[in-house]
Parts: sequence; C-alpha cells; structure tokens
Amino acid sequence: MSGTFEGKVVLVTGGAAGIGRATALAFAAQGARVVVSDIDSHGGEETVARISAAGGHSSFIVCDVARAEQVAALMQNIHSDYGRLDCAFNNAGIEFEQDKLADGDEAVFDRIMDVNVKGVWLCMKHQIPLMLAQGGGAIVNTASVAALGAAPKMSIYSASKHAVLGLTRSAAVEYAKRGIRINAVCPAVIDTDMFRRAAESDPRKAEFAAAMHPVGRIGKAEEIAAAVLYLCSDGAAFTTGIALPVDGGATCI
Repeated sequence: MSGTFEGKVVLVTGGAAGIGRATALAFAAQGARVVVSDIDSHGGEETVARISAAGGHSSFIVCDVARAEQVAALMQNIHSDYGRLDCAFNNAGIEFEQDKLADGDEAVFDRIMDVNVKGVWLCMKHQIPLMLAQGGGAIVNTASVAALGAAPKMSIYSASKHAVLGLTRSAAVEYAKRGIRINAVCPAVIDTDMFRRAAESDPRKAEFAAAMHPVGRIGKAEEIAAAVLYLCSDGAAFTTGIALPVDGGATCI
C-alpha cells in the first residue's frame, strides 16, 4: 500500500467500531502503520483483521483511556514497537445520557468526564513527549457539534466535549512552535452502531436526526475519517487549534 501516510505510525483510540474503525482503515489505506486501541478487544482485533485483509499493517493494544497506567503503557508499547508516533486520533468516548441537568446522575457525570475529558488529557499528556522527541506530529481529538452549542438532555456530554475543545486549543498554542499540530473534529449525528441502537429503540430519533441536518441525512463514519486524515496531513500544515464541524450544515441553523 502507498499513500499520503506511507511509513507513518498512527494511533487510533476507540478503534473497535464506528468512526474509529473507519479512520483506522482510512489511515492504513494511505500506507500508515496503525495502532488500534480500545477496551473492546473483539472489535479492535476485527479492525486489525480488516486492515490486514486489505494489505495494510496494524496492531491492537487494549487500553482504557481513563486509566493513567494503561495510557502510559500504551504509549510505551508504541515507542518500543515503532520508535515514534506521527499522528494520533483521540477518539475514544462515551455517550449515555438522556436526562435534563437537574435529573442527572453523579456516577454518569463521573464516567463521561473520566473517558471524554480525562481520557483525552491523558492521551495527549503521553503522546506529546513522543512527538517532541522526534520533532513534531499531529493530534486530532474527537469533540462534537455538542461542543459548539447547546445539547438538551445531554448537558454532561456537551460539557465534556466543550472541555475537549479547551484542551485542544490550549495545547495547540502551547506546542505550535514545537512542530505539533493539535485540532478537533466535531461530528454531528453519524451512522454508527450506537446510533442504530438508538434508532431501533425509537424510530422517531432517526427521523429527527435526518431533519436536523440541512443536507437531509445523517453522516457516515468515513466522512469523519476523511476530515481526520486531512487534519493530520501535510495539507493542513498551517492548521492548528481549530474545531472542524463535519455536520451536514447543522451548525448553520
């Protein structure tokens, strides 16, 4: 395989399914050596198998991004196995909240913040030293259109994704002169297993989701992957600290 990322080492967290899997496949198709990470070993190994079947190079490392020791071990394994880390897509995240703010559950708050915020912070904390040692790199964090406005009945999730943008922008400024570019991608509703399960439980959700996008449909995981690859590419060399909506025009309304 050959392409834009030929020979580059790329990490994709949350790579067992959905956006993470689509992005891992896309990086591999462009020649990258992809490290897939997730708490779901079965799904992660399936992603690696698909990459291998297509002629790509990939490996899987199980990791809970909310656990500092596991994130540190993940980055140490990457350093030991590959000697470098060129790009990282910090995509691992959770979304299980359907209550108004005053009805929220503290345990749910803690879990969402642990994975969506602490997880991104821990990953960047350990990725950045690897990139500094080699003279640079590119990081993309998964935020959400919920980070760009209000998200009724998802206030905790929205707050976590606002925090991801805060981490992204601050780190982007801190390391801009050190050759590390850090950006965020902000998807709207995307056709993933999570969305399908929600739509099956309440078909009205699918209708509402399609209607909220001016293009008249929900997004595809591959469309988010394309945005991530652009932000990691040399074509985005002058782009850092941005929150890129990939939302079918939803934030224009």
